[in-house]
Amino acid sequence: MKIECFQVGELWTNCYVVSNEGHDAIVVDPGGPMKEVISYIERNGLRVARIMLTHGHGDHIMGLGEIRALATGGVCVQIEDAGCLVNASKNLSAMMGRSSEFKEADSLLSDGDSIQIGGMKIEVIHTPGHTRGSCCFYITEGTDVLLISGDTLFARSVGRTDLPGGDEATLVESLKKLEYLPDSLIVYPGHGPSTVLGEERKLNPYWPR
Repeated sequence: MKIECFQVGELWTNCYVVSNEGHDAIVVDPGGPMKEVISYIERNGLRVARIMLTHGHGDHIMGLGEIRALATGGVCVQIEDAGCLVNASKNLSAMMGRSSEFKEADSLLSDGDSIQIGGMKIEVIHTPGHTRGSCCFYITEGTDVLLISGDTLFARSVGRTDLPGGDEATLVESLKKLEYLPDSLIVYPGHGPSTVLGEERKLNPYWPR
């Protein structure tokens, strides 16, 4: 597998393109202008199967209008955040001064869902706390593994919990759902640099003890 990160939008959201040797691909969190992302997809001959959202905040969905047509399987979001796509108040883009609304998601995700795209398997881990519908995506293909954590887990920090739908105690409980994953797992967050799960267990002040 290959993962490419693009920092997009005013809040430098990490938008990821995950692909394999068969040119199957997903796009995670298209949160800003998509010109560079679309160019990368076309240049590498990738077939985008799904657009997957770790949650429904505006800074993670702003580019949906530009890239949605490329995804043959449409847009996926956890059911608790489904309303964010169609409501600028719920996705907080109205608060950001850029009210953005989109048509509803094509697929609604639940905890434990497994999605197969080519040789890639995507496991949905529902991790509420930043929003009610926040998710992490555990992606495997053969011996390749990675975790896209959205705004649930950052390098040495976690996402905000003071926005509507957020709750710090719930987020800490959600981190416990990652306990079964290996220490060596590379984590790709919604903002900031990638990290290693074992380091977060040791050094992240929010990690449950």
